[in-house]
Amino acid sequence: MMELHFTKTNGPADEAIDELIRLVGGVHHQELIREMILAALKAGQEEDDRANLRLMNTTMKEMRFTGKIFGAYRNIRKVTVFGSARTKPDESVYEVARLLGQRLAEAGYMVITGGGGGIMQAANEGAGPGHSFGINIQLPYEQRPNPVLIGNPRLITYKYFFIRKVAFIKEADAIALFPGGFGTLDEAMETLTLLQTGKHNLIPLVLIDEPGSAYWPRWLKFLKEELLADGYISESDFNLFECVDSVDAAIEKINRFYRRYHSLRYVNKKLVIRLISKVDTQYIEKLNKQFSDILIPGGKIYLSERLPEESNEMEIAELPRLVINFNCKDYGRLRCLVDEINNY
Repeated sequence: MMELHFTKTNGPADEAIDELIRLVGGVHHQELIREMILAALKAGQEEDDRANLRLMNTTMKEMRFTGKIFGAYRNIRKVTVFGSARTKPDESVYEVARLLGQRLAEAGYMVITGGGGGIMQAANEGAGPGHSFGINIQLPYEQRPNPVLIGNPRLITYKYFFIRKVAFIKEADAIALFPGGFGTLDEAMETLTLLQTGKHNLIPLVLIDEPGSAYWPRWLKFLKEELLADGYISESDFNLFECVDSVDAAIEKINRFYRRYHSLRYVNKKLVIRLISKVDTQYIEKLNKQFSDILIPGGKIYLSERLPEESNEMEIAELPRLVINFNCKDYGRLRCLVDEINNY
């Protein structure tokens, strides 16, 4: 048995992989594909548990298909809508979710839901099939896609929850959460964890109640009285999400986040924020003072043009940049910085 390495020291095995890539043709980022092939071969050598190999196989297939379906819509912002599958069409919150989907579509967004009934169906109904994605899950009992998504080419059904959750958040430019059960709260905490730790770029996270409901305020009370009081989270973590009780407020929060902010990227341990429009140098001085607490010692915030390392994103090459020597610790305060820029 040949011992395989990710370095190109595998002799004839490397030659065979290179020849296979040449044979099929049209393979992008060949160095990554080569490592994926090697990872599969190494797994085959090391793992005799068929169940583990099936999990790896299904994971790769589902991730590939996710990329294929969403790839054609990379330049359209999308909002993932979470909420209870048990919400009935005659409940008032159902109409709130339907209206949110409609307003998002009118504002140019596409809507991603779990593809089922309740809040998911309501949001898809509002957005319409042309502006909807459905990310369904196989369950021991049948979970049929909602009527809006039946036959829709943007309906994906997953075997594993964890891949489905990756797709929900990876593809989202904002997340709207309606009241729900275990699944909804799991999705809320998963998203907050990713934002709090910087494992996902900042996006708007909006918790929506119908007028007069106290679902999210009660949840917020628990966070403050239990998690914050015992030091499990920080006060600034509450900047990572916003609670609203109307569709108008939810749309306003999402739109405002992208008023001036475009996107961010890390380059050589520096945080680069791309802006839709410029800010002046006097304003940068204000930002340096106001947000000195999230800079590394001796670090600063400064204006920049596109960095050489961003040459693979030529479609946004002309956008102005803010480069930040961010300490990579307090993402709640970083969200405050983004809000400050958007309010400029």
